[in-house]
Amino acid sequence: MKDIFLRMDELESHLGNVHSDFGHLKLKIKELLEENQRLRIENQQLRKVLKRESEPAFSPIQEAAEEPAAAKGDSSQVAAESSSAVGEGYDNLARLYHEGFHICNVYYGHLRMEGDCLFCLSFLSK
Repeated sequence: MKDIFLRMDELESHLGNVHSDFGHLKLKIKELLEENQRLRIENQQLRKVLKRESEPAFSPIQEAAEEPAAAKGDSSQVAAESSSAVGEGYDNLARLYHEGFHICNVYYGHLRMEGDCLFCLSFLSK
């Protein structure tokens, strides 16, 4: 009779360990599923960005028309191009932010998961 109770106690202890192991596995699977979903979303965003960047921004006719003006060394056009380059950089950062990526120095390039980032917003407001 005593052996039966000892065996039941061992089985109960073993079942407790198995239950604990299942709990740990369940948490690990949850973490992996969340990471997988986050990576899927980030992958989709990166594919959109890559698709947008791989499309030609200028037609060859526009590029040919812009080359002679730059070759003349027109100082007003050079100044306009440098200011448009600054505006273009800002526009690119704003586009990245609206696509769901951080542009702040704290989390730059990471996917925004929890809405707006105060660091990014303060950078955009400058």
